[in-house]
Amino acid sequence: MESINVARGASVTPRMALPCISNLQTLHYNLLLHRNRKTNGRKLRSVSCRASAGRGGGRGLDRRDVLLGIGAAAAMVATQGGGGALAAPIQAPDLGHCHVPVDLPDPDTAPEISCCPTYSAGTVAVDFTPPPASSPLRVRPAAHLVDIAYLTKYERAVSLMKKLPADDPRSFKQQWRVHCAYCDGAYDQVGFPGLEIQIHSCWFFFPWHRMYLYFHERILGKLIGDETFALPFWNWDAPAGMSFPAIYANCRLSSLYDPRRNQAHQPPFPLDLNYNGTDPTIPEDQLIDQNLKIMKKELFMGHPYSAGDQPKPGAGTVEFVPHNTVHNWTGDPRQPNGEDMGMFYSAARDPVFFAHHGNVDRMWYIRHGLFPRDTDFADPDWLDATFLFYDEEARLVRVRVRDSLDEAALRYTYQDVGPLPWLNAKPSTGPAGALPGTLDKTVRVALTRPKTSRSRKEKDAEEEAPVIEGIEVPDHSAYVKFDVFVNAPENADVASR
Repeated sequence: MESINVARGASVTPRMALPCISNLQTLHYNLLLHRNRKTNGRKLRSVSCRASAGRGGGRGLDRRDVLLGIGAAAAMVATQGGGGALAAPIQAPDLGHCHVPVDLPDPDTAPEISCCPTYSAGTVAVDFTPPPASSPLRVRPAAHLVDIAYLTKYERAVSLMKKLPADDPRSFKQQWRVHCAYCDGAYDQVGFPGLEIQIHSCWFFFPWHRMYLYFHERILGKLIGDETFALPFWNWDAPAGMSFPAIYANCRLSSLYDPRRNQAHQPPFPLDLNYNGTDPTIPEDQLIDQNLKIMKKELFMGHPYSAGDQPKPGAGTVEFVPHNTVHNWTGDPRQPNGEDMGMFYSAARDPVFFAHHGNVDRMWYIRHGLFPRDTDFADPDWLDATFLFYDEEARLVRVRVRDSLDEAALRYTYQDVGPLPWLNAKPSTGPAGALPGTLDKTVRVALTRPKTSRSRKEKDAEEEAPVIEGIEVPDHSAYVKFDVFVNAPENADVASR
């Protein structure tokens, strides 16, 4: 698949690591983000730089073939065309017309996959209503800080979900299929046959995954009779959480274990938020410092995506890094496509998916607290877009994006794990080079901003982001990843990244 694909044959640093952990002794060995709402149907002010593969029969870059890493403070704005002027919100798909996903990997490397969730003809969806304000507030804990009692409860909940009948929409298999269907093009847009719905690389990335986790969490709580149950989050934005969460490596018999993971990245192996298929050889403290600087960036929420638009108009920074890179780092390089976490279609088969996306959602949550003056998109094409999920009672529920915007109304919050160490992690400026050029080494280029010292009103009206264009890849079948650093430190070894 396009954006998250572990390189085949990628080298890893040899390390002695057990395939699973038999107890919780290592649980305590360990020890966000600018969400941007400025593209509410408004312009993007861009600064363009071009690159070329030079002579030799280059090929136009297809985003399905390349994992694009955005490091430090950069944002990549995709330039694919959108729909017409008379846009409308994307509506929930017709579940009775689910088909073979269009974005699956090469059939020679993966068996035929059915992503279609269970559905009975004639089932009528009910509109979402938030839980009562008097219902318990569920507190999502950091995965590296949970105790034995919590882990026992969590493992039991997932075990019960996996034991549900395969056609029960609340079963683990069906929960996986929901993600696969929406993320790999198994549904067409209503009114646009042959035009897939895709919730990645667009402005639905955050709200769709929020509601996906919301219902998954409530189903787990229902199965164990605990309405206070909350999913853990993988605290990869802080040094204490920058390794694979030990609770998910807690022995092959655990319901949280998945054998299709990178065995070289078992805890306490340090996480690389800018992972490119090869583990860095720098000291761990330097890697942690670089991870924190990667977190210090503004979150561009993704390009608008309305009814009739082509899918994947453009992702936000966090979807590229660290979302995609953590998927890649976790996926199993022994598998033909990096399954499970390394491919969209299979990612939700690994229980750690939900901890990873818990922290992705936490970034949005943190932004609400850090910058209360900022708002989300005001465009009705965003607010009134709808999706379908099954709730804890196995009812089909229609959710609007506007239903996802208030965490308190959804009755959940996140454990306070202390100060955010990345807030003050800021790189310095390095020298500039020139483009075009061949990307066989580090290339630096100075960009001239269209306008400096913009007013608050101007910043609200237009988002400013560099645009990467004109990159050609000679061999589209090869694993390709490159990083774009804005204001990279002059002495940074970016070539090794």
